[in-house]
Amino acid sequence: MEKTIQMLETGETSSSEHELKRNLKFRHLIMISLGGAIGTGLFLTTGATIHTAGPGGALLAYMMIGIMIFFIMTSLGEMAAYMPISGSLSAYGTRFVDPAFGLALGWNYWFNGAITLPAELSAATLIMKFWFPHSPSLLWSGMFLLIIFTINVLSVKSYGEGEYWFSFVKVATVIIFIIVGVLMIFGIMGGQAVGFKNLTIGDAPFRGGFMTVFSVMLVAAYSFQGVEMVGIASGESENPEKNIPRATRTIFWRILLFYVLAIFIIGLLIPYTNHKLLSDNVMVSPFTMIFQKAGLAFAASVMNAVILTAVLSAGNSFLYGSSRILHAMALSGQAPRFLGKVNRRGVPIYALLATTIFGILAFLSSVVGDGAIYYWLLSASSVTGFINWLGISISHYRFRKAYIAQGYSLDDLPYRAKWFPLGPIFALIVCLFVLLGQGYQEMTGGHIDWKSVISIYLSIPLFVFIWLGYKLTKKTKVIPLKECVLDPQKD
Repeated sequence: MEKTIQMLETGETSSSEHELKRNLKFRHLIMISLGGAIGTGLFLTTGATIHTAGPGGALLAYMMIGIMIFFIMTSLGEMAAYMPISGSLSAYGTRFVDPAFGLALGWNYWFNGAITLPAELSAATLIMKFWFPHSPSLLWSGMFLLIIFTINVLSVKSYGEGEYWFSFVKVATVIIFIIVGVLMIFGIMGGQAVGFKNLTIGDAPFRGGFMTVFSVMLVAAYSFQGVEMVGIASGESENPEKNIPRATRTIFWRILLFYVLAIFIIGLLIPYTNHKLLSDNVMVSPFTMIFQKAGLAFAASVMNAVILTAVLSAGNSFLYGSSRILHAMALSGQAPRFLGKVNRRGVPIYALLATTIFGILAFLSSVVGDGAIYYWLLSASSVTGFINWLGISISHYRFRKAYIAQGYSLDDLPYRAKWFPLGPIFALIVCLFVLLGQGYQEMTGGHIDWKSVISIYLSIPLFVFIWLGYKLTKKTKVIPLKECVLDPQKD
């Protein structure tokens, strides 16, 4: 255990063959985290959430999840600013909880990214069918994988620039949408002023009571997955003690502002009773419907291009994050040692190749036969993001307790999470509540769909199996608070 702790103290070794490069700037960090959260969940599924719970219910659900994300981000920000380590989720779990816990978190995160990568490739292929309906699917999936791999293999700076521009397109689209929506509400664009009348029709603003709001919370939580990427990237950021706190303070408010304003505008402009809101077709997505109503030509094609950008952004981030987690675990002895080597540009090339190859094999399993193997792999990864968030909350709670127990001053922290211990405890409870509720719909209606329930929750026993398996094999223990290594420079 001591060896594991020592090797994680910097996330790197003194040898250049293992050393990552700190080339990510503040603007990269902002867009990396924004890009992880603004995607198809905003552009396509918000309509269904408004139809399900009404405009008020959807707003309430997204705000509740937004508060949870706020505390998760502040928890991660405090640890990442103090200890900017590549592969931080695994490293923090190892340092502040238990090496077995950190190992399980690391493999859980890697598995999620490696499996979701081919899912994003498949989604990109379907989007291209919008323009080229008779083109071969393998052509597009192969081309997009090559693009994503090239961006990541060149350097961490190229990844940062790629993600910056991917995210810029999404953010710009949301800003334009908000401006156009506000003008339409007051009748400046799109004909007669709509005002607030759609908030009062039928059962609006709330529809169906608490259970519908809860069901929307389950969907909303998926929309925010990816915001933790800023912690993964902290080990390669310039001046992390300054830039991580700046990014943490702004990311949550920007994301919440985008989601809350976008949902509010959709709820005002489109009655929740409109059944087109239930469609996941880009032709009738809420964004497309409102742009078309405003008289903007080619809205469907533009939104299809934006959604393609969102998909490529997600694939880009999943490949980056998974390779960095694998690199960090290799340096700590929790993965094969050769995966910790980097090339002369500071890219963990073997970890990147291993993740890419696994993603290719998973993709091939989705197109061969009936795709049952890939279905189970993808289902098993469905709640891994919530497990990662739980890990962040638990690790931060232990970090702060250890920090105080060892006599350190809170004034010396580059960034201090607000409302401790309420914050991480609240985030843990809400996240656990949402995690356990993922199979709610499959267990209601008088019939339990056991196949779906098992596939949804499969990653939980897998996580526990890895955790306890390593714990029993290596005989690791929960690290006493006064023995947690808090000095990043200490050997």
